[in-house]
Amino acid sequence: MHDHNNKHDHIDAQGQPAADSLTKEDVFVLSDAERDAIEHEKHHYEDARAASIEALKIVQKQRGWVPDGAIHAIADVLGIPASDVEGVATFYSQIFRQPVGRHIIRYCDSVVCHINGYQGVQAALERKLSIKPGQTTFDGRFTLLPTCCLGNCDKGPSMMIDEDTHSQVKPEDIESLLEQYQ
Repeated sequence: MHDHNNKHDHIDAQGQPAADSLTKEDVFVLSDAERDAIEHEKHHYEDARAASIEALKIVQKQRGWVPDGAIHAIADVLGIPASDVEGVATFYSQIFRQPVGRHIIRYCDSVVCHINGYQGVQAALERKLSIKPGQTTFDGRFTLLPTCCLGNCDKGPSMMIDEDTHSQVKPEDIESLLEQYQ
C-alpha cells in the first residue's frame, strides 16, 4: 500500500527515494569530523544557539561555503531550530551561502577609501577578472566582494585577498597582486 504521507513519493529500483524526490536536507550529511567538531563547540556554551556561528565556520572551512542542507544538519546537532542557524548564517557576511572562488577578494568601499580612490581599484579588478562584485571568475579562482570597512582607513584604498591585507592599492598594482594567488 502506498503511504501518501511519505515525503518521498518516487522510489527507485533499489527501493530508495528517487533523486527527484529528495530535498537538499535529505542529501546533505555532515562528515564525522564536522559533526565531532560541532559537538565539541556545543559543549563550550550554556546555550547551544551560541555555538551556531562556530558550527557554520566548521562547515565552511571544510567545504568552502555553507549549503542550505547544512543549516538543517547543524540545527539537528545543536538541537535548535534551523531558523536560528539560518538567521546567524544570513547575518554574517563572512559566511558564504553559495560557492565562492579559491581566493576571496574584499575591496573596501567605505567613505574613506572612496575619498582615496577605491573606484579605480574596483574598476581595475572588474576589468582584470571580467566579473562584477558578488561574482566568481569562470575558472573558480576569485570571488570579488565589496566590504564596508576593512579597518585600515589610514592606509586606503585597501583590499584583502584571503587573509592578506593590501594597503594604498593603486589600479596599476592589481595585476601583480592577483598573480600572487594561484
